[in-house]
Amino acid sequence: MKAAIFDMDGTLINTIEDLTDSVNELLEHYKRPRLSIDEVKIFVGNGARKLMMRVFDTTDENFINDALKIYDGCYNRHLLNKTKPYAGIVEFLTALNQINIPIAICTNKQHFAAVSLAQKIFPTIKFAEIIGDANKPNPARALEIANKIGVEPAEVAYFGDSSVDMQTAVNAGFLPVGITWGFRPAIYLKDSGAKILVNRTDEIFKLINFGN
Repeated sequence: MKAAIFDMDGTLINTIEDLTDSVNELLEHYKRPRLSIDEVKIFVGNGARKLMMRVFDTTDENFINDALKIYDGCYNRHLLNKTKPYAGIVEFLTALNQINIPIAICTNKQHFAAVSLAQKIFPTIKFAEIIGDANKPNPARALEIANKIGVEPAEVAYFGDSSVDMQTAVNAGFLPVGITWGFRPAIYLKDSGAKILVNRTDEIFKLINFGN
């Protein structure tokens, strides 16, 4: 593999507590019952707009647009309260930088949040590209990254924790790498096309050959 592209939430960083707190602040605004972490964990993965549809069980575009504006403010306040990188992630990304493997982030979370989190949590890591609001499993934005980096799709390892991520990788022609420390059980990853399952970051270089 000549490049690595990563999902963000549930893959590089554990955001679920801050996401849940943001959702519950929003629900309090609308005087709705709070949700548990496990409930929010099921709803995330397809971007903030889809999250609003699931949280409020509605497709009313006007309501969703209004809720999204409020939610963005909520999440901006909670962005870095409890979010942390998963064990070994900083070391793994650093190792990829050191061997000159281009790395990028392609996520469905809001672009402003993706960029801010990457800059603040990974200040020493060089990313070739950070793309939020990617509309996965549509592979278009992920393929834009591969084109910018200058690699063929078959030379890209795509890391993610959800069926959406594995479908994106399959649709793009990437190597689908499912990580099991995230928000979804491994069975969802395998059923959605994962070719490799990773349980710990220190396994990755044993399972995937990175080189130029």
